[in-house]
Amino acid sequence: MTDIGGGITLCHEGFGDPSNDPILLIMGLGTQMVAWREDFCERLASRGFHVIRFDNRDVGRSTHVGGAPASLPQLVTRRLPDDAYSLEDMAGDTLRLTDRLGLGPVHLVGASMGGMIGQVMAARHPEATRSLASIMSNTGSRWTGQPALGAYRYFLAEAPEEREAFIEHILRLFRVVGSREDMFDEDYVRDVTGRSFDRDHDSVAVGRQLGAVLKTGNRDAMLRSITAPTLVIHGTEDKLVRPSGGKATAKAIPGARLMMVDGMGHDLPRAAWPQIIDAIAENAARAGSRAAKLAA
Repeated sequence: MTDIGGGITLCHEGFGDPSNDPILLIMGLGTQMVAWREDFCERLASRGFHVIRFDNRDVGRSTHVGGAPASLPQLVTRRLPDDAYSLEDMAGDTLRLTDRLGLGPVHLVGASMGGMIGQVMAARHPEATRSLASIMSNTGSRWTGQPALGAYRYFLAEAPEEREAFIEHILRLFRVVGSREDMFDEDYVRDVTGRSFDRDHDSVAVGRQLGAVLKTGNRDAMLRSITAPTLVIHGTEDKLVRPSGGKATAKAIPGARLMMVDGMGHDLPRAAWPQIIDAIAENAARAGSRAAKLAA
């Protein structure tokens, strides 16, 4: 646990040699750091990195800021209260965590909302960003990367408060938005969801995080200012953030490379890990990483 100031304490965990280049893993909406599986982190660390995963504010064992979640009218109009936090605030959390841990410039790897946070940090704090990998994310545009119509009723359904019912609820969602059937791992979803429930179950915090995404709005202009080597990864079967979101992100960031993963949905299926980890290491090497020899 690290107090980063401003009343926020973040829970984090490291993998690999702390003297290696740091990679910060940023998870998505309402999702805890345990969704970056330990063996994924260890495999990435074996490529010559010090890997750090952490809970964003309002999830897991990090500070929950409290207050009402964004209302449906506020979400629809994207008119959030002045005191609601934004992706800029969450990127500031990420920056302060790197400062408190003495990491120096870091490689950022973000999934879904975590990709958005990484984008904002790379744009606003280029001196602290060595490279960026934005996974299954978008630009904040209303016209690209929006959920498939069939996914809305699962995504917006009220989550149960009882543990086993909650696990089944999340499993139903990921059967819709997750990877192709031959790549989908039900045991993985059950395990991560159960562990997350046991670490923390704040049923309204996800509304505050969603408000942060919508308060920040369209980031196209911001993305054009990113100078760090950037990799955009997106699944061809993603029904929560449609592939157009990844394509728009790669188009907006100068020099970004786009990698479409066949069969991947809005998750990180184990079958795709070798491809994803290789691509992250190769992108880090573009920044002159000490891991370049391992990525070659």
